[in-house]
Amino acid sequence: MEVNTQAQRPLQTAVRRGSAIKARGWIVAAAAAAMVLALPFAARAQDAAAPPPVKSTLKPNPEFAKLPQYVGTLGTRQIVMRLGAKAGDDDPTGVHGEYQFTDTGEVNLIAGDRADATLEAEDSNDGTHITGNWVGTFAEDGSLSGDRMDPDDSHPVPFDLKPIAAGGAAPAVSTGAASAPAATPASTPNGVHAVSGVSNLVIGQ
Repeated sequence: MEVNTQAQRPLQTAVRRGSAIKARGWIVAAAAAAMVLALPFAARAQDAAAPPPVKSTLKPNPEFAKLPQYVGTLGTRQIVMRLGAKAGDDDPTGVHGEYQFTDTGEVNLIAGDRADATLEAEDSNDGTHITGNWVGTFAEDGSLSGDRMDPDDSHPVPFDLKPIAAGGAAPAVSTGAASAPAATPASTPNGVHAVSGVSNLVIGQ
């Protein structure tokens, strides 16, 4: 039986073109599904339970020690967060501060907005690049819970924080990791963000 190669050629060309540019939604969806199925179960479980690696060069800011403190978990790791309103900020919803992993002592800056019970913030582990997004809700008792995600809103990791009462002691924090001097902000380029008063913040790669 003779195969009509001339009739097949347009179809083959169209398939190659669609595969190359991923123009059809079903191609993208199929590729995404294949990737998910190929991931080991343990890796997917880790994404949901553990925060991404932190390589912070920052040290705790004494000014943030005056802010309200929270203690709880980010994924499976314990953190202490110091978060409060920005002093002298024209935007009454603006908040800033820092959080610190108790197991390593590593510090991340955090800043964003609190509108009623909703917190939307960004963090940075070097004072320059955005390394994560936070979306959470304050409960009536002052506790804060939600998800911390990568800058592209992927890999959500749950956080659950409780306020530390005035005069209460925060958990002990390791001093073995965050020994490098705090990063010094550079001049402000055009079109950048600001985290915790650092105005040269740019989106991480």
